[in-house]
Amino acid sequence: MRRYLLKFLILCIVLINISCENDSENDLIDVTPVQSLITYDNTIKSIIDTNCIFCHNDPPTNFAPMPLLTYDQVKEAVDNRSLLDRVSSEDISFLMPAGGPRLPQATIDLILQWNTDGLLEQ
Repeated sequence: MRRYLLKFLILCIVLINISCENDSENDLIDVTPVQSLITYDNTIKSIIDTNCIFCHNDPPTNFAPMPLLTYDQVKEAVDNRSLLDRVSSEDISFLMPAGGPRLPQATIDLILQWNTDGLLEQ
């Protein structure tokens, strides 16, 4: 009886191994999580509100050249006023927010991704 039980267990293990085997890489499923697009409304506005509008208000203070209160103003700053260079700079004299510290890299990456995604508003 033990002999039949042992053969049965071996057969089960072999069948399980065969059924869980992939024949090629094409059988594998990509489980990379889908990332949503970064938009001004869902991500960037809160970053700007938290880190920039102290100076980039209306009217701007502390020698800030423009307000950053609306989508259009922030988009204009990315397109024409080097906002991406300013927030990602490691040069303390060029860095925004003025007087530092530098934004966390993950936050900078979100702003850069927003640009890559097309500067979407919503």
